[in-house]
Amino acid sequence: MYGGYAWLTNAVAANTAARRLVLLGGMAGFLLVALTVPEAFDGGGLAFGLAYAVVVLVHIGLFSRTQRVRSASDLVRVGLLNVAGTVLILVGGALGGASQLVLWILVPLVWWVVSPYRKLSGGFDVGAAHFVERHGLVLIIAIGESLVELALGLSELELGPSVAAVAVLGLALSACLWWTYFGGEDTSAERALSAAPREGRPRLALEAFGHAYLGLLLGIIAIAAGLEAGAHDPFHSLGIGYAVALGGGAALYLASDAWFRQRLRIGRSGPRVLAALPALGTVAVGLWAAAAQVATLVLVFAILFALESRHDAQS
Repeated sequence: MYGGYAWLTNAVAANTAARRLVLLGGMAGFLLVALTVPEAFDGGGLAFGLAYAVVVLVHIGLFSRTQRVRSASDLVRVGLLNVAGTVLILVGGALGGASQLVLWILVPLVWWVVSPYRKLSGGFDVGAAHFVERHGLVLIIAIGESLVELALGLSELELGPSVAAVAVLGLALSACLWWTYFGGEDTSAERALSAAPREGRPRLALEAFGHAYLGLLLGIIAIAAGLEAGAHDPFHSLGIGYAVALGGGAALYLASDAWFRQRLRIGRSGPRVLAALPALGTVAVGLWAAAAQVATLVLVFAILFALESRHDAQS
């Protein structure tokens, strides 16, 4: 739904008091969603669903006020699918247990497969500059949150040279994630989206900033989980799950970035796909020591950047 609000604010300017107030209602819904997340699978699923319903209803209500969508059927497709997903979330939250897990997994799978944007008539007008900026913001916030998770883990340890070194390593890995995307890719993406034919821009925006971007965000989340777990005892082995989260998250981030590049036809995607393989291979290092896995991941990214810079200089 963050993506949904990026599409919304791309089409509906918050330039009147009424629209700003309604948009604040959507922000309140997002805040309540965040507050209910910790208990969402422990008896708080219905509260999560109700908060999510506020977000969806505000989205639909404001989207209906736009003049930038030339096809009413496009709006109906988007709205109906969002409502259907919200109903499943509410039912799952009310039932709890295994039923909640099944229904909540089903929702994003259905949205991915039946996405209404696949059959858009070209009615959506996508403003490239705003669209790229909104998605860049959520990515950089997510990267920042990965550092927060690292800090939470390290806060339990006494600060000394070794702990400081681990903190710097975590910062370096987060900087690598930032550099991967914000080292020029954001401006190239804006140019590519602006140059795309108007009718084909919604589909391109969905595939690059919806599907591929979701992989980037999931990769950051997995990395954050691994960083936080490793920070509690950085010089000892990670559990297999957290080692996979750290190495697999980095691999997913690189592969998703390659997908993003390929879809927009910006830069070379091959080196990033190849770099995802050694990133995944760092899982074995994490089973020895968490800090060593983070250091190895930083080395993988550094080699990738060096090779890409050398290629750019020669071309």
